[in-house]
Amino acid sequence: MPLTSYGVLVGRLIRFAREDPDDFGSWYHGKLYVEAPGGEYECAIDVSTPSGVPVQYREVRNLNPQLFASTAAKSDGWHLLASTPTSGALDYIRSPLLRGSGGCVSVVYSPLVAWINAILRSPRFGWVDSSADKALDLLEQRLLGCERVYVFGAPYSTGLGVHDIHYNQGDPPGQFQHLDGIWQDGGTIIQRPGGELVAFLTKFKPQSLNTDDNGLPV
Repeated sequence: MPLTSYGVLVGRLIRFAREDPDDFGSWYHGKLYVEAPGGEYECAIDVSTPSGVPVQYREVRNLNPQLFASTAAKSDGWHLLASTPTSGALDYIRSPLLRGSGGCVSVVYSPLVAWINAILRSPRFGWVDSSADKALDLLEQRLLGCERVYVFGAPYSTGLGVHDIHYNQGDPPGQFQHLDGIWQDGGTIIQRPGGELVAFLTKFKPQSLNTDDNGLPV
């Protein structure tokens, strides 16, 4: 059974904060506070856990603005999204948007360059083991002077906020696998000065990046 509710919060970043690394709950979070017409939203991004489950992060630069146009056109506020390829939902494995446009450039077609670019743009490439503050240092740097943020995940059950801002599929058997599904991944897309779109993505290391149509590991 997938997440009971999924969507994207669109708005202006008010501030960024880190939890006290010596005093937090089950997960260590970086928190974005986002202004939207309904009020100020808290967005909690998992970057570490004392339970010993490693967290990984990935940055994707230069997202294709044409592929993001329908989401960029949304008004500020919370928007529910269907778990489909056409709704604007994210899927770390299946979204063309998250392939980015980085890689090697060649004037003449080269099979080697094509192969290298396929690797560099693969959703399985570029994951870094998080040391908590290392991940947040990168996120905070990308947020500096940002024009707009788009936070994908699930709404808080109480109050204004977004959580599950991470990969939401590929879990091994256990307490979280029943929430797995495709086209419901969380993440933060940042519109930087000048218009560049950058995605900051996180996952738990045991989660598989090979999943079936139900979001279960294969």
